Amino acid sequence: MIVFNTLTKKKEEFIPLNPPFVTMYMCGPTVYDYFHIGNARSFIMSDIIRRYLEYKNYQVKFIMNLTDIEDKIIKKANEQNTTAKEVSEFFSNAFFEDLKKLRVKKANEYPKATAHVDDMIQLIKELEDKGIAYNIDGDVYYDIKKFSDYGKLSGKKLDELEIGARVEVSEQKRNPLDFALWKKAKEGEPSWDSPWGKGRPGWHIECSAMSSKHLGDTIDIHAGGNDLIFPHHENEIAQSEGAKEKQFVRYWIHFGFLNIQNEKMSKSLGNFFTARDVLKYYSADAIRFFFCQTHYRGPLNFSNDLLDAAEKGVEKIKNFIQRLNSEIEVNKIQDKIFDFNISNYKSEFENSMDDDFNTPKAIAVIFELIKDTNKLIDNNQINNTSLVQVRDFIKTTLDDVLGIISFEELFYKEKPLEDDLIKLIIELRDELKKEKNYQLADKIRNSLNELGIILQDSKTGTTFKKKL
Repeated sequence: MIVFNTLTKKKEEFIPLNPPFVTMYMCGPTVYDYFHIGNARSFIMSDIIRRYLEYKNYQVKFIMNLTDIEDKIIKKANEQNTTAKEVSEFFSNAFFEDLKKLRVKKANEYPKATAHVDDMIQLIKELEDKGIAYNIDGDVYYDIKKFSDYGKLSGKKLDELEIGARVEVSEQKRNPLDFALWKKAKEGEPSWDSPWGKGRPGWHIECSAMSSKHLGDTIDIHAGGNDLIFPHHENEIAQSEGAKEKQFVRYWIHFGFLNIQNEKMSKSLGNFFTARDVLKYYSADAIRFFFCQTHYRGPLNFSNDLLDAAEKGVEKIKNFIQRLNSEIEVNKIQDKIFDFNISNYKSEFENSMDDDFNTPKAIAVIFELIKDTNKLIDNNQINNTSLVQVRDFIKTTLDDVLGIISFEELFYKEKPLEDDLIKLIIELRDELKKEKNYQLADKIRNSLNELGIILQDSKTGTTFKKKL
């Protein structure tokens, strides 16, 4: 398996620190609003990477943090005349609701920043003791001049950054690029006791402290959107490696930007969509399928037309699964001459995913299998054993790994009475055909079609599918 590492700017063989165990950290949301569809891409693609690692028999410990104290949360609380705690709790609950709808597997833990302030204080103290952090009247800053590797993730040069930097209100900093580790308390804001007086942690120190607390000082994978490379992830490296003097992350994985209707997504342009809004009009199946059609590192254009096409793609998959399941129920062919070897499809799927999680190629392999299997069913050239193998492969790839289709909903929930009634009608129609009463048999077929029930006749019997 090879992975593109943002740190080295090249693909590398994936070798975890302690195989078969893999530690993976994902930057979660700042819970002051519903997360947008660009965030959804990062959450879904990191979910797929985790699922595939588990498919490859790695034992993944997946951590996603929640930033529940930050300037935006305080601003929202002031606007709504409420508390930061109430704002963060409301949008944390909304976050979990929307993740569930998008079929994102639960992380092993969701650490909250407010529950780890002591860990952050300890990490800042380590940096201060090493002379990397400095305190000015209760505000503690990171001295980037003390970390020689600053800029190694983003590729930004320190000298160039300094030339373009704007000096903030706090001109007391040694360097305008020095960033806050601890912020002195302001009236009306949440605060905690610390060696530097009352205050609250800076944003960047939160992830360094929480990842170290739950996954150790060196982690295998750190994932997040491209927009976090600088300064957030760059600052995480400076903090963690400055304090611990060891490699912080072995593989950095970043997800490409999302454009809306061919324009950069932004609130000012009025094209800012939350995942919750999109889910009102499109299924989670279509959203995940849509994201899988583009490589996770590439830019992606998000439009109604493309989502409509994704819904149609999902409909084709579901129609095939319905047909497959019906054929398995009626297909009695056991002749070994009709064995269908799917090992090549499995190999091609794994080869695609092993190459930096190339979901577009993996999807193409699945559709090739669907096309080939449909031909074999049409020609009555596949037996039950092979049909079951195809279904198992589709279940593994589209459900377990990519999370596009939920087989639980399709197969394992209690079948509705409607399905049994349709099968009874099909049996009655078969009797009419045997009696050569084709006019009435055709009338039944056409009437069912008007109700959204499509009958499919083959040499082995009649199956049905429902229009989606």
